Amino acid sequence: MIDIRSDTVTKPTQAMRKAMAEAEVGDDVYRDDPTVNELERLAASLVGKEAALFVPSGTFGNQLALFTWCKRGSEVILGEDCHIIQHEAGAASVIAGVQTRPIPAPTGRLNPQDIEKRIRGNDIHYPPTSLICMENAHSSGSVVPLHAMDEVYTVAQSHGIPVHLDGARIFNAAVSLGVEARELAARADSVMFCLSKGLCAPVGSLLAGPAAFIDQARKNRKIMGGGMRQTGILAAAGIVALRDMTGRLAEDHRRARRLAEGLSAIPGVQVAKDRMDINMVFFSIPALASPEKGQRFIELLKEAGILANPPEQGNFRFVTHYWIGDPEVQQIIDACKQALTLVQ
Repeated sequence: MIDIRSDTVTKPTQAMRKAMAEAEVGDDVYRDDPTVNELERLAASLVGKEAALFVPSGTFGNQLALFTWCKRGSEVILGEDCHIIQHEAGAASVIAGVQTRPIPAPTGRLNPQDIEKRIRGNDIHYPPTSLICMENAHSSGSVVPLHAMDEVYTVAQSHGIPVHLDGARIFNAAVSLGVEARELAARADSVMFCLSKGLCAPVGSLLAGPAAFIDQARKNRKIMGGGMRQTGILAAAGIVALRDMTGRLAEDHRRARRLAEGLSAIPGVQVAKDRMDINMVFFSIPALASPEKGQRFIELLKEAGILANPPEQGNFRFVTHYWIGDPEVQQIIDACKQALTLVQ
């Protein structure tokens, strides 16, 4: 099956499987796992932070950041379409005990004036503002330019409020912007990034930031059940991901553009060409507006050997990754042509 549901579906490469089989391990809760220690040093170096911490998932890393930065009952300012709001099951209220204050940011760009207006003053009626969150690359398929990140970070610094960056796909964003990942991370006090989104590692994310912050996050990770013992087996794949896989992401972006071109050539398919910064292709098919027709389209693709998610609010999303080559891109285009003919 050709799986374009997400870049989280990637399986480990042979180099990763070999590294995992041969990994030297120890008890990471005691900080005795040399492979985890190596991964954390490498991760911190790549994003220009003092320290990093290996965690099970991106959601875990984001929520650990909120848990560590924020006092219970405080407020976090963030975009209303960001992953923390839309796809983390309301965890901010459960784990950190914070109130989220979303503001419009349809492609991930937070307006600094909107942030300024929402920072709470010292009033008995208000929850204090404890954190501002950005996301780059954004889950809309867009990348936020550095100058827009600078504007947000400047406002936050002027008020003494830390900034956390959800950088699940930070290396995709860096490739799109033509900069190193540390350039994005420099615009935030902490950053989370995933090893299992497009980099082929089977499990894991990193949370990076100041050493004192990571020390506290390590304790909070234990509270959240994230002490994973001999996890060097997983960290070994993460090292390969950071060392070997980040440099090839431009190939995924190129194939996403090729896929978008092929889909655009199909009558009735409308590709969101303004959201083509990374490895995602968003498109709509007005003729399939009904849920039944959209679902039938997905079923026909599956019969043709292609796994895709049903539309969300009328939009389909196809995601390219390491296991999607040029022949697979053409198969996807051809299957969509055929399925659209059959479902209308």
